[in-house]
Amino acid sequence: MTQDDDAIRAMAKRFFDAIEQGDIATMGACFALGAEIWHNTDELTVTVEQTKATLAGMVERIRERSYAERRLQVFPGGFVQQHALEGVRVHDGEKVRLPCCIVCQVNGNLITRLDEYFDSAHVATFRKFASA
Repeated sequence: MTQDDDAIRAMAKRFFDAIEQGDIATMGACFALGAEIWHNTDELTVTVEQTKATLAGMVERIRERSYAERRLQVFPGGFVQQHALEGVRVHDGEKVRLPCCIVCQVNGNLITRLDEYFDSAHVATFRKFASA
């Protein structure tokens, strides 16, 4: 493992730990200026600001957030992480689980592109009451 691998690994941990803790500012600081975030479920590419707003809403709706079963693989210029985002919906107390794969390109220890892959059936359950 190289020093760059260690830096990417530490940045990835900081990124996901921040979301678990509801620290949207720290999560946002892990992105480079102009970074792009792509979703497989809607095939849209969004900005960091849009992602921060989405995750702030998720933090309000889902408590006890945890990235379970983290499997992080670092490669030159980025990382892939598989995990299951787990939590409890505030509106009805139901436990939710969202299996996911995230692929990130990293430059200068900042994420320049994030591609997220979710199963749409899990997303629907996870986002129930999103507009409530």
